[in-house]
This record gives sequence, C-alpha cells and structure tokens, in this order.
Amino acid sequence: MKRNLLSIIILALLVVNLVLTSIMMVNVNNASKKTAALVSDIAEVMKLELSDGAGAGAMKPDVPMEDIEVYKIPDQMTIPLKIGEDGQAHYCLVSIALSMDTKNDGYKAYGADISSKESLITGEVYDIIGSYTWEEAQSNKDLMREDILRRIQSMFDSDFIFQVSFSDIIFQ
Repeated sequence: MKRNLLSIIILALLVVNLVLTSIMMVNVNNASKKTAALVSDIAEVMKLELSDGAGAGAMKPDVPMEDIEVYKIPDQMTIPLKIGEDGQAHYCLVSIALSMDTKNDGYKAYGADISSKESLITGEVYDIIGSYTWEEAQSNKDLMREDILRRIQSMFDSDFIFQVSFSDIIFQ
C-alpha cells in the first residue's frame, strides 16, 4: 500500500510538473515573439535592414567581379551646396564612379556608350548634391549615393548601373 501511495504521489507531481512546464513554455514563447516584434519595430524606425547575416552589401545585387565595369566620370565636379543655417556658401568637390553590370540588358543598350550620356549624368549629380546643405551632405553621403543611383536608374529605365561611388569627396 505504501508503494501505491508513493506511486500516486509521484504521478501527481509529474502531472503538476508537466502543467507548470507547459505554462512556462507558453510564457517564454509569447515573450520571445514580443521581443522579436520590438526589435523589428526599432529597426524599422532606424531604417535598418534585418538580414540573414549576408553582410552590409545585402542590398546590392550579386554581380560577379568579371561582370563589373566601372566608368569614372573624368572631370572632378565642384558643386555649390544649398545655403544652410550659417548663411555661408559651401561647395562639394567630388569625383564619381559608376559600377555597371555587363550582363544586364540595359548595359547592352546604354553601357557601352555611357560617355555620350555623361552630361546628363553629371546634371543629375549636380541637382542631387546641390539640394543638400553642408551639414546634411557631410552626414548623409550614403543617402546622396542612393539618391544619385535611383535618379540615374530611372533616367535609363534600367538597373545596369548598380552602384555609385565617390572616389574623392571634399566639403568646403
């Protein structure tokens, strides 16, 4: 009889343990979901991209090195910046390089003769960089690159140009 009573107590404790474990797992799972949602909201506010660890270049297309051609605009550009809070005129001295995917259909149409469109490209660069104040331009170089890239891609109606680089950039 003592063995049966002991078995019943062990069984009761086992059931209580099982119930408490399942309650704990539900709570941990809910907390984990709430934490993941909070991190996603914070990343969205900060405009970060959550990736699977692919690295910082996850937004750029994967173009093999042998399929990349770089076109450097030969003239260094001096661009007047928008007048800021200090009321003084500031300038940006910049050299631009465009990375192009030679396997893209747009490259076949425009890329081989991109030098003939150089004045259009520099006009877009002048418009975009000139719309920034000195303070904005210094702190938002990546945003300027993205704006220039977006405008050039829409101008050619193609994404064969996949990266804009500033080889030299000086603010004065």
